[in-house]
Amino acid sequence: MLTSMYSAPRDFSTELLVVIADDDATQRTLAAAVVRRLGCRPLVAGDGLSALQLIRESGASILVCDLDMPGLDGHQLTSEVRRMDLGRYIHIIMLTGHDQVEERHRALEAGVDDFMTKPLDTALMTVRLRAAARLIRHEQVLSERNRALEEAKSRIESDLHAAATAQRRLLPGGDGNLCGFRFASAFQPSAYVSGDMFGWFALNDCQLGFYAVDVAGHGVHAALMSVAIGHMVTPEYFSGLALSSGDRPDPALLVQDLNRHFFREDSSDYFAMICGIVDARRGSVRFCQAGYPHPVLADGEGRPGLIGDGGLPVGLLAGASFENQEVSVRPGDRLVICSDGVTEAESSAGVHFGSERLCALIRDRSPREAADLPGAIVASLDDWRGGLPLEDDLTVLVLERSDRP
Repeated sequence: MLTSMYSAPRDFSTELLVVIADDDATQRTLAAAVVRRLGCRPLVAGDGLSALQLIRESGASILVCDLDMPGLDGHQLTSEVRRMDLGRYIHIIMLTGHDQVEERHRALEAGVDDFMTKPLDTALMTVRLRAAARLIRHEQVLSERNRALEEAKSRIESDLHAAATAQRRLLPGGDGNLCGFRFASAFQPSAYVSGDMFGWFALNDCQLGFYAVDVAGHGVHAALMSVAIGHMVTPEYFSGLALSSGDRPDPALLVQDLNRHFFREDSSDYFAMICGIVDARRGSVRFCQAGYPHPVLADGEGRPGLIGDGGLPVGLLAGASFENQEVSVRPGDRLVICSDGVTEAESSAGVHFGSERLCALIRDRSPREAADLPGAIVASLDDWRGGLPLEDDLTVLVLERSDRP
């Protein structure tokens, strides 16, 4: 639980270890008595080398050291402590004489935090140690909270990875070949999870359905909404609406039903969508475009053109009307459907990739297999962005009528 990170700070006073380094036994004894009265534990050393070893091995957080000591003096001891990678900060208080001003300047440069003069004033030492203990306690509390935040961040990232994996499992696996039509796709989220969703499936022996959705916004909220739509738009749901009005498929009925389901007066949620019915017998695609970018239809010679009349997004207005559109597809024709993350991808100069470049890419790739086109579009966008991160999710869906049914 994250709430535990912001509980009241614990009392660390009984856990504080204080190293006292002084070659004068009387001064060591006096300083140790002050430390004990504060509820801390003194560790005494008669020289700098012994003090350094105590710092390294004991976990002490405060060092009280004399300036003049055998082995390592106060300056050298301070420098050595500051070079050590201990994973904690050592608060250093140095004992000096009244007239050692220049030595104090050197000590500050070496990393000393505070000074006291000799002979030792126990009242002043008590005040200084209390101040040092407060700083150490705050540092420990901050360190604990940072650890808790890192653990929470790690858990959230793990959950997002799991959510992204689950979301990808809802997408079609690999390429498809249904009713004499080949399907291929590419999907690249801008974050762990995506507001894009798409799918295709056979509805009967000669008709298949497809759809693509782009939920407004980013992040977990958009992803949850896209998953909800993906669970809702099943082959049964598709057939029950889009094939319910007689001989002519009516995907607009499906979109209208989704609009009724997702529109809320108190919500700003909406999504762009395109869905359609491919009829292998007629060689036609009847589709409804609801705020989704215009598809590109390329003939067998690779000549591309934008199709569709636009339309309102789903869930934006109550009672919005949606229209069907129909195009013929001959053997070798390709229908390319891309989310706005494709055409609106920006270069380092802030220029959109745009529909013209997309059409040119589709034309240039026409001799290649349809299965290669989605990956080629994503690769071109990577080059276009020049290393810039994705600003929006990418979905590319390619439908090609085979030469043979």
